Amino acid sequence: MPALGPDDLNAIRLTLKLAALTTVLLLLLATPLAWWLARTPSRWRAPVGAVVALPLVLPPTVLGFYLLVALGPHGPGGQLTQALGLGTLPFTFGGLLVGSLIYSLPFAVQPLQHAFEAVGTRPMEVAATLRARPLDAFFTVALPLARPGFVTAAILTFAHTIGEFGVVLMIGGNIPNQTRVVSTQIYGHVEALEYTQAHWLAGGMVLFSFAVLLGLALLNRRNVRVLP
Repeated sequence: MPALGPDDLNAIRLTLKLAALTTVLLLLLATPLAWWLARTPSRWRAPVGAVVALPLVLPPTVLGFYLLVALGPHGPGGQLTQALGLGTLPFTFGGLLVGSLIYSLPFAVQPLQHAFEAVGTRPMEVAATLRARPLDAFFTVALPLARPGFVTAAILTFAHTIGEFGVVLMIGGNIPNQTRVVSTQIYGHVEALEYTQAHWLAGGMVLFSFAVLLGLALLNRRNVRVLP
């Protein structure tokens, strides 16, 4: 019997697809939010930052439950998607993607926020004296200086999405070729007492997680060395 069967390979492919889409979409969504959090003097900064960080402390099943209610046929999200002709999102790949976006949000926003805060106001002020418009200064000055934050955010978001379990199980279930990702596939193997297959997938997750943490440590060490 092969170590990884067709169902395992399909779960790996679906997991990589989910992680890639989540990472790309979150970098697009998190960048303006992180910029606002890093620069605004608004009194709403702390409450918004707390909401962004909420998935870090909430049990995944709690977050998954409320997503299930909100996106269900009687929830506001579900009524909206039904009005748009999209049906309901729970137990679909689309619902899985929405859950991953919300659950991984702080892993994208916080590194970007810290990177933008490290840039400071001086480079933007210099750009303004050179008659650069705020948007031009953002793309030509702030984004290049915050590049390490984008790399960290992308790595953490991708890795965190691959390791999700509670949220994806609540909002997506465990449907083969649709919502069954690596974490739920391992769970299924254990339930079926298929420990050899579970070992292969779980071991791969351990090695992947170690590689991510080692890569981040080396990246941070390199960034510290290049600082003036």
